[in-house]
Order: sequence, then C-alpha cells, then structure tokens
Amino acid sequence: MSINKDYYIRLVHQLRSLPDETEWVEFKVNNENPDEIGEYISALSNSAALYEKELGYLLFGIDNKTHEILGTRFNPSKAKVGDHELENWLATLLRPGIDFRFIPVEIDGKVVVVLEIPSALSQPTAFKQTEFIRIGSYKKKLKDHPEKERNLWRVFDIRPYETEIAVPHVDAMRITELLDCGAYYTLMDLPLPRSRDGIIHDMIDHSFVKRMDDGNYAITNMGALLFAKDLNQFEHLKNKMIRVIRYRGDGRTNAIRDQFFSKGYAAGFDDLITYIMSLLPQEERIERALREEFIMFPEKAVREMVGNLMVHQDMTARGQSLMVEIFDSRLEATNPGRLLADIDRIIDTAPHARNEKMAEFLRLIHICEIRGSGFDRIEEGMCDWKIPAPKVETAENYTRTQIIWRDTLSTWTKEEKIRTCYLYTCYCYVNRIPVTNAVLRERFGVEGKNAAIISRITKDALLQGKIRLFDESASLKNRTYVPFWA
Repeated sequence: MSINKDYYIRLVHQLRSLPDETEWVEFKVNNENPDEIGEYISALSNSAALYEKELGYLLFGIDNKTHEILGTRFNPSKAKVGDHELENWLATLLRPGIDFRFIPVEIDGKVVVVLEIPSALSQPTAFKQTEFIRIGSYKKKLKDHPEKERNLWRVFDIRPYETEIAVPHVDAMRITELLDCGAYYTLMDLPLPRSRDGIIHDMIDHSFVKRMDDGNYAITNMGALLFAKDLNQFEHLKNKMIRVIRYRGDGRTNAIRDQFFSKGYAAGFDDLITYIMSLLPQEERIERALREEFIMFPEKAVREMVGNLMVHQDMTARGQSLMVEIFDSRLEATNPGRLLADIDRIIDTAPHARNEKMAEFLRLIHICEIRGSGFDRIEEGMCDWKIPAPKVETAENYTRTQIIWRDTLSTWTKEEKIRTCYLYTCYCYVNRIPVTNAVLRERFGVEGKNAAIISRITKDALLQGKIRLFDESASLKNRTYVPFWA
C-alpha cells in the first residue's frame, strides 16, 4: 500500500500542536522495547475507542515535554525480537488482531516514526492477553480501572458500523469525486451550495464525512454506502452492493440476468427499483373486454422490500451480498443477518434496525417506512393486488422476504391463506380496524355470496392459534378477530 508522506508530515505537526499528550497520543524518542510498544498499542487502541477517535498514535522522535522534533534512531523495519521481525511479533501477540502501521517520515532532515493504531471495535485490544488503557498520559492495566472498562464496553455496544471510516486521508475534492453529493441535495430538495466547503459541512452534519486529525477528511461507511458513485472504489464495502438476478421459471438453475448495482443505496435507489420493476413478470388480464398487461407485484411493496434489505442487513457479515431474486411467480429479497424481531410480530414491531443511523436518513428521504418495520407497507401492496401476504424466513446468518403471485384464491396454499389471514389481522389491529368476515373478504377478494370461504380460513387460523375471537360470546354474524397476542 502506498503511503501519503505529505499526510503524515501534516499529521505530525498537527499532533505536536496539542498542548499535552492525550489518552490517544503518546510521544517517545528512542524507546525500542518491544513489550513497551505492544502495551502502548493496546492502551492507545482502547483509549482511542473510549474517546471516540478512529486512531491512536505513538510518535517516535518527538520530545514528550516540548513536542520538539528530535528525530529517532528507531527503525521498525529492521527491529527484531529474537528471530522475528518486530511487526510480525507484535501482530501475533495482539488480540483481536488490528491493522497497526509504522510510517517513517523525514521532517527537516530528522526521522520521525508514526505508529498508527486503529481504535478497538468490538472488544478491548489486548497484548500478551493483558488489556491496557491510558489514564491521562500514563499507561495502566485496564482491569485495575473498572470504571474505564465499563465505559469502554458501553462504547462497543453503542458504536455504529455506519460511522466507522471507509476511506481515510482524503481532501474535499476527493470527497466530491467519490461521493455523489449532487444526489444528496436532489433527494433533500435543497439547493446545491456555492462552495465545496458548504458541501463538506453538510456531509459532516449527517456523519457521511469526518474530520481527520491532520485537518483532512475521512468518508464513513454510511457516506459510502448511501452516496458512493461506485462502491467498487471502497474495497471493504464491495460485498454490500445489491445483486439482482432474474431466473427463467421458478428454480435457480437458469439465470438469464445477473447484475450488481454499484451506486450508493440512496443515490441509486430509483434506478435500482426501475430495473427490478422492468424484470418483473407481467400478467394478462381482461377487464371491460380489454386485454391488458400489468406487472405482477406492486411497486410500493418492492420498494419496501429493498429498503428493508438495506437497513436490516448485518454489516459485519463477510462474503454475502444483498440479493434480489426474480422468478416467474415470486420475488425474494435476502440480506445477511438474523431478523431482529419475532417473525410473528413483524407488523406491529416498533421501528428498529441494525443500522439505525442509515435507516433514519433513508426514512428522511422517504425510501424506508417511518411508521414501523416496513412489512406493513408490503402487506398493503399485497392487499391491493389480492395476493398472499409476504413470507419471512430467518436463520442465524440471513433473512429472506418472499412475495408470491397467485392469479386466483383457489391456487393459494392453505399455509398462504392462514398467513395472510393472520398478518392482515395484525395490520388491522395496529390500525384500529375491527376484523370481520367482510373485512377479510375484501382482503382476499372474495364476493359476499362466498363468505363461507372466509369462514373456513378463519377457522383454520383459529385452530392454529394465529388469531382469536375478540368476544367469545358474540354471535356468528357479529364475530371479530384479533391476533393471538392481542
């Protein structure tokens, strides 16, 4: 990896300007003790996390009192511990592994070595199985300071993946090269600022961009995922692209289209939905003696499925793409990560997403549902088309939402009828609509003269314990239903 020496020279001067050493910055001159270095990596990594810094720093060649550049004789590329190179030796003793780097730079003819240390992410960084922390400018064992340890674990619990850095060390021009900032202003219905500084200010306000320690910037994961011009430019986010596959038939053996969408989710959402809708099967209907073609799945249901895909994914999962699969009679959307809600409560669950910051912005620009989980909107679309309610499957490492086309109620499976009866009852309950036979007839597209069909469906749903009678003493004609949990 190429090193931007100018960046590190600016960084050294920026850190030297600090009035004192901090919990996340340490100055040394010639301390070459391997164990000391390992302990400082642990301490600075943990302190950086505690103080919400992306990186901690140990600078060799700087006086720790005056911050004067003295230069150092320490050469990390030649340093060894026994027969092992220092960097490899340190890496084997740090848990969990972190991508620390030694960067030597020359300033005014003197060598300064910058040890750049990523902050701890999900657990404290330990060296030789011992965790360290900075107390002021002193290095201490974390276990001896339980209040710091509690606070550190609290940081791990609340620190979102979205605000971690995707690309560090970029200037304002590079940000506008990598991110489609114009799309942000279009989606927000705001005028484009006259200056690049105004754009960067807005990007920082939404946590799409952060200021770095040298005065430059970093693009966050959320900034890249929402507004990247091309996610291929963000190495560790490539697997977050949305893949759309169109199959011939209802199996996966014959894929006829297979495309990845590399634009950020917000910037490319409308193009993605347009593409999916263009691939959906079309059904022929005859109404008023006219033969018409119509798309088999409603767009608002498709939009919610894709929105859910984005905000409910497990961002830490590796090697799994977000997937939209189109078959002749169904549409499936699969994301990595177990569903956070109980499947039986997807309609009434309060808004909750793994990636809440990203979800909040997508709701702001009306890509995601703001009232609940979004499954109620999918069910609304299914109701409009008189087709089965969405089916959700989840396991340890994935969640899949499926919508299925049925041209007549007679082709529905028993499971589809019961699921639709239950989910629509949930939908009506949270919207304070009494569920009667007539209400369910409307959902299933059944005429009044065929009310017995709905009676059989409600009987099956009652027997399976999915719904219950609101009033056990009500006459058959006056029966209303509620979900089993109500």
